[in-house]
Amino acid sequence: MTSTKTSLVVRGGWDGHQPVEATELFIPHLEANGYTVRVAEGPAVYADSDYMKTVDLIVQCNTMSTIEKEEFEGLRAAVEAGTGLAGWHGGIADSYRNNSDYLHLIGGQFACHPGRHPDERTGEQPDNYVPYRVDMLPAAAGHPITEGIGSFELVTEQYWVLADSYIDVLATTTQKVREWDPWHREVTSPAIWTREWGQGRIFVATPGHQVDILENPNVKTIIERGMLWASR
Repeated sequence: MTSTKTSLVVRGGWDGHQPVEATELFIPHLEANGYTVRVAEGPAVYADSDYMKTVDLIVQCNTMSTIEKEEFEGLRAAVEAGTGLAGWHGGIADSYRNNSDYLHLIGGQFACHPGRHPDERTGEQPDNYVPYRVDMLPAAAGHPITEGIGSFELVTEQYWVLADSYIDVLATTTQKVREWDPWHREVTSPAIWTREWGQGRIFVATPGHQVDILENPNVKTIIERGMLWASR
């Protein structure tokens, strides 16, 4: 397909989320849908206002990193002017803890991922892998991102998310109360959401810890559709 649009992939941060391997999984999908793809290893490119005006879609996979004031302002200005912003897991929902305005832009922030029983933990990433369900809401049935996809089960990190009411939630997930947990009732968090900001669209999916989860047919389809939905 002839390239008619521009996508910027911004990746980096914590290696545990496999930012290179994860983004490489989706670049062919973008190219097949007519995008010229540029890859940036970190958010410095956001400060290039002339370039950012040419970007139709940002795909961000950058976890527990930092962003400078001018970089964030460039990102926000691009979204407000119509550039789409899409991502998954900590690559978008736990990117820049040092910038509260970024949290305001995204609408939901990773808080924690309650893990296994303390006696079963070994200090490795699987300590936080639990079986859980992604529950599709009625709004998901007719949305282009989630149409035809029902609720599904995963065994991976289950994100407890702090969110506001300006996000449009397509799916949720409910944290159970186990005997060792300090909370006393179930907590439901958004798992897939969209947000409109200025002229731009934002898409977030919280599943996607590593490539094996991104290759789940439901997760992969939702992210592929979500990127295209968000794009200018």
